[in-house]
Amino acid sequence: MVKNRRSNKWTFIMYRDSAPSDYLDILDGTQVPYALSPWHDKDVNKETGELKKPHKHGVLFFDSLKSYSQVSELLTEKLHTPSHVEIVMSASGLYNYFTHAENPEKTKYDPNDIESGCGFNRKKFLLENDYESLLAYALDIIDTMGFTEFGSLVSYARKNDPDLLRLIIQKTYFFSRLLDSMRYSKREEQYKDLEKSKLLMQPKKNNKKRDGDLDR
Repeated sequence: MVKNRRSNKWTFIMYRDSAPSDYLDILDGTQVPYALSPWHDKDVNKETGELKKPHKHGVLFFDSLKSYSQVSELLTEKLHTPSHVEIVMSASGLYNYFTHAENPEKTKYDPNDIESGCGFNRKKFLLENDYESLLAYALDIIDTMGFTEFGSLVSYARKNDPDLLRLIIQKTYFFSRLLDSMRYSKREEQYKDLEKSKLLMQPKKNNKKRDGDLDR
């Protein structure tokens, strides 16, 4: 059934022992946006307990619908991959599978080792397909930079990260309320620290009675 269908998103697998060393240059030459998982070199075969052959999972994002045979022939010829390819049913699900992010039973891989090219925009993809991951990225930025003002966050995003800016524009109310809460919490902590320091600076009361009082 899959071989008779067409899609603009196809996934494939590429083994390290048969992949060309310049596979990135080859993919760039196709002019088709792509993303590749890290090398999966710690996956274990459940039946045998042995390590699976090191491999990468990949996805191609075509501008138009392509058939099974078109994609299969392209990949087997260019990258020496197995002929089997599959239509991507969930782009965000596949992207998570690149690192086994949603599977606690499997080895986790570093998302920083994901490779991409030909115009594939990782943060834009996450904005469109995996809101939770991009939101986590935005919250990490806020924590790292110590932002408590909405204007500061917007200025940072405008100068450094257009995709982050798009998310902020989409979720303005959320980010403004979050930063308001963080600013209030920070001021409350500062007030408590100030009050504590005032107490420490106060002279201690002498509770001991004078010797003369003891004779009375």
